[in-house]
Amino acid sequence: MRPVTRSGAPAAYAKYQDAIGDLEACFGHYCSYCERRFPALLAVEHVSPKISDRARRTDWTNFLLGCVNCNSVKGDTPTNDQDFLWPDKDNTLSAIEYKAGGLVQPSPTLDPAIAPKATALIELVGLDRHPGQPPAKQPNDRDKRYLQREEKWQLAALMRMKLTRNDSIDFREVIVSLARESGFFSIWIAAFHDDPDMRRRLVEAHVGTARDCFEADWSLKARTGGHI
Repeated sequence: MRPVTRSGAPAAYAKYQDAIGDLEACFGHYCSYCERRFPALLAVEHVSPKISDRARRTDWTNFLLGCVNCNSVKGDTPTNDQDFLWPDKDNTLSAIEYKAGGLVQPSPTLDPAIAPKATALIELVGLDRHPGQPPAKQPNDRDKRYLQREEKWQLAALMRMKLTRNDSIDFREVIVSLARESGFFSIWIAAFHDDPDMRRRLVEAHVGTARDCFEADWSLKARTGGHI
């Protein structure tokens, strides 16, 4: 899951819906959870549910961007900063592993104290919903996130292979443009896990990506002030 940097509040909002443009300018047109790109149709997502936490209904620090699938699964589930990881506070990129087949799971290298928090975030928005899972984690007919992840996994792998055959600055920029338009930042970063230049280009091309989650060589590092 792409870690993001939240800027200071651009405005005070009479209605939370008024923040959508500022959120897209801050984080890009991507769901903060599943990372799909939506030029439109994203919604203001309340980290702490607006139903139970009315004091933060219009609080900029309580906003992320959510797609209909992630929003509907998350619903009004109570949340907190102790039991969950969050993309605006933690290095969620190092906490969650994306695999072939559209599978998502906590990274197997996680500290045992952190792993339950990563699992809680994944389950909160249903990123582990997949046809290969038990009945309780089956996606509904309208939830194609797993399928779209697999499609982008195959696309990123193909671009990685083609780059080895035709490596040039121009082709690298083409891949970055493709990644920016297709969404699923974490899959593209995983595909180029050993290519610092491509990782740099991907980070720089995605507005709002938290650069404090990366070392100078674009490997991952713990986020200051976060759980990981």
